Amino acid sequence: MPALGRLPDPVEFPDAPAVIERFGSLKRAFAVIHRITGPETWESIAARRREDLLVYLALARFRKRPALSLLPLTLQRDMKAFFGTYTRACTEADALLFKAGQADAIDEACKRSAVGKLLPDDLYVHRDAIETLEPLLRIYEGCGRAFLGEVEDANVIKIHRRTGKLSYLVYPDFDDEPHPALVRCVKLNLRTRQLECYDYNQSTNPPVLHRKEAFLHPSDERHGKFARLTAQEEKHGLLEDTSGDRHAGWVGPAARGARVLLEGAPAGSTQDLRAVGRNEVGPASRAGPAYR
Repeated sequence: MPALGRLPDPVEFPDAPAVIERFGSLKRAFAVIHRITGPETWESIAARRREDLLVYLALARFRKRPALSLLPLTLQRDMKAFFGTYTRACTEADALLFKAGQADAIDEACKRSAVGKLLPDDLYVHRDAIETLEPLLRIYEGCGRAFLGEVEDANVIKIHRRTGKLSYLVYPDFDDEPHPALVRCVKLNLRTRQLECYDYNQSTNPPVLHRKEAFLHPSDERHGKFARLTAQEEKHGLLEDTSGDRHAGWVGPAARGARVLLEGAPAGSTQDLRAVGRNEVGPASRAGPAYR
């Protein structure tokens, strides 16, 4: 029932016969659950399911949206339960799809987003958090994948707030390195279909990430440990200027406070920040400095 966001059909619920025998009908059983648990949880689940359906229908337009009769029975029941008719569902989805082409609407959606790292011109989101964005941004990003397909190894998506562009960024060491370096960028202009590709493999000073928890949904298990590293860096003033946005800002003896006094360490002892990062984030995935 929680997965559907609606009252299931008996064929969708294996325990339906036993529940019907006990309560008389699934509807009565759900009414009891609804009364005990309160309406808020179920309303949230239903709203989320409705959003998922709108995203599905909007993006299905790119590959010829199927007739209602060709949809799986579960989806047919969804359309009736959440929209009344398939036509109404498609009309709402089309309205969102066309709205995704409006720069002002995307900009406002980015500003509203509780997930992602918001900068003056862009919103950065980890691919694992895309499904937690509001439907308009999910559709906007889905338009990019409809044109490009899956960009190999891309794990951070840059939503350009006002220019109709998307960038798919490859950070191979996102999970393991405290400040992973950008390896590749694929930028798509959704308005002109122009594609630009950038390779940073040979760069001596590629862009790097910090405040990695901002790219993830708070429910992500990595969010907490990344946030702890950020708090430690803020405490020691390591995020006060923009040189940390590049590799060179995190390496070398001249790095801003690259050696810090650790709270709880023996008096007078210091530890290189890269070691702090590894302890917090995990072992580095390759030999050599953690911040390259």
